[in-house]
Order: sequence, then C-alpha cells, then structure tokens
Amino acid sequence: MKEIILLKIGEIALKGLNRKNFEDLLIKNIKRKLYKYGRFEIVSSQSTIRVMPLSDDIDLDEVCTAISKIFGIVTFSRACVADKDLDKIKQAAAEYLEDILLDAKSFKVESKRSDKKFPYGSPEISREVGGFLADKFPHLAVDVHNPEVTVTVEVRDFAAYIHGSVMEGAGGLPVSCGGKAAILISGGIDSPVAAYMMAKRGVELVAIHFASPPYTSQRAEDKVRDLLTIVSDYSGQMDMYTVPFTKIQEEIQKNCPEELFTIIMRRLMMNIAQRIAKQQGCQALITGESLGQVASQTIGAIACTDEVANMPVFRPLIGMDKKEIIEISRKINTFETSCLPYEDCCTVFTPKHPRTRPKVEFVRQAEECVEWADMIAEAVENVKITHIE
Repeated sequence: MKEIILLKIGEIALKGLNRKNFEDLLIKNIKRKLYKYGRFEIVSSQSTIRVMPLSDDIDLDEVCTAISKIFGIVTFSRACVADKDLDKIKQAAAEYLEDILLDAKSFKVESKRSDKKFPYGSPEISREVGGFLADKFPHLAVDVHNPEVTVTVEVRDFAAYIHGSVMEGAGGLPVSCGGKAAILISGGIDSPVAAYMMAKRGVELVAIHFASPPYTSQRAEDKVRDLLTIVSDYSGQMDMYTVPFTKIQEEIQKNCPEELFTIIMRRLMMNIAQRIAKQQGCQALITGESLGQVASQTIGAIACTDEVANMPVFRPLIGMDKKEIIEISRKINTFETSCLPYEDCCTVFTPKHPRTRPKVEFVRQAEECVEWADMIAEAVENVKITHIE
C-alpha cells in the first residue's frame, strides 16, 4: 500500500498573489531538510503539500520527526493512497488503519471532497466509509463528538487519501521569507528561545556571541555552539561570529562607574553587533531581553542600549515571564544545555548595585571617558566564524 505524508499550510494560504512565492520557498526548505532521508516527489495543490517517497526503504518515522521542525507547516499526517473509487476507499481505510482501529473503542469518519467531479458528497463518503468500518470492526462505537480515532478521507485531484491521527507542525512562516537578522546569543535560556521565535516568523539567522577569555572558557563558547546547533534544527544553517571582548570589558571596569558597567557593555555589544550584522546583509538585530527580568532590561536601560542602534532591534520575549520562556526552551530542547554551568561574558564584572533607571545623557558621558573606536574595530576585525549546520 502506497504511503505518503500530507502537509497543511497555515498563514501562507492568506498571502494572496504572493502565496506561490511562499509555497515555493517552503517546498525548497522541505527538500533541503529531507535530502538526507532519500528521494521524494513534493507537490503543492489545494492548500496541501504532498510528500511522496520514491523508494520503499525510507524511514517515514524519521521523516515525520524532521517535518515537525519545518516552519510553515501547521499540521501533517501519514496517509495511504487509494483510487478514487468508493469501494477501494473503504477497503483501503480498513487495511491501513486496522491496527489503530483494533485498539480503539470509538471512531468517526470525516471526509473532504476537493474534487467536485467525484460522484459522492462529503456526508455520503463519511456515511459509507463509517458503515463499512463499523461492520468490519464490530467492537467500535460511533462517537461523532469525542472519538478515540478520527478517520479522515480526502478526495483530491489525483487520488483519495486516508489517514488517522493528525500531527502538529511547527507553524509560522518559511525561514528566509522574513529577511535576515543577527541574534545576540549568550549561553543562557532566553536568547536561544528568541532565535527560535524569530526563525518561526521566517527570519534567516546570523549569530553573534561575545567571548572574554580567560574570564570565560572554551566550554562556554562550545555550549553556545551546541545551543545554536539545536536551534538550527528549526532555523536551518547559520554562521556564528564569536567576538573577542576581553579588552573592552577590562577597559569598562577600569574607567567607567560600576553601576553603569552592564549598560555600557551592552551599548558596546550593540555597536559591534550591528557592524557585523550589516556586513552580513542583516536588516535587524535580535536579543533575548524580557522587560524587567534584570536591571539591564528595564525600560530605561533598554532605551540607553537602543540609543546606539541604527537598525531595528527585535525582542520577541519582551512580554514573557521566565516560566513561559522555560516552557519553550524545554519544547525545543535547549533548556538542559542552557543550564550547563559555563558562564558567558554577561556575568563578568557584574556590578553589585546596577542602575535600573539610567539616564542616557549620564551613560553617554560615562562612556566618553574612553576612546572606543579602535577597540571596536579590532574586535570586529578579529571575529571567529563557526558554521552551524
């Protein structure tokens, strides 16, 4: 029995005249994701994408796991293919779903007839298939409100497709349809989640990480690389730019007021990050800040940080509490890696009493005690690039 995977699109269906461009991009992303599993024919029609294996040795369980991490797909199902003949549809449903139906106590049948030339309407298809299955599996009760198994029959242009359970997709929009942006990535819980959420909105990612050896270790940098590898399972490949930040942080400690250490550090990070971002064709920066979570994430502190930015700064976590962020990090499997005890440079020289309501003019004045231009240029020139795939 021939088996395929049916993918349902979400927001893409609302894109009007641009819809085909989004669908083409999504199919391109699907092909790239499934390349290592074997050869497939991938076709889009009637708001559904059909993924058809071209050999019998392809592991569809692994393929479904991969598909669940492709942005732009709302739900998907493994389905069998039947000729558009009602008797053949009934027989295929009984054979394909036999194991599931034998374990269930109740069921119902839902039908969708996209091919209006098919001589039976959706209610008739459901009634005929449901009656056949009830006779074939007499232990089953029909429950149209809360069934254990919903049997779905879709009569489409080229064939009929029968499937049981519907699996949840990643949702969102196809990666790279929303432009390109640079994520300032630390080893914490928040920034990997921010990266994931912006990729879900179709943004292609570049990662920028700040390292301060010997205050931060190689293990801390490896941890960030591992986090990005997990995120890349959703976002696709990206480059990680590791910025040498030790000299700048030491100058901040020597010359700036302690209560402004973090604000000035973040302003310099933003300055460096946007230079790298522009070099890589990015249109925005992304951070993992959540309003009020720490002293550097108050409205006043964020205003001081943003003053040096001349490109948009996206903060997808800004209105979330820590519990919500942790839930997403667990969902995408970054939480345990984020909790590894290797500190990043944001914890170096942390002030005991940071200023929570800094004034831009005072921060600017404190920052001007050092000539930063040469150190910024040196940091940008000496970044280390790691490809994440």
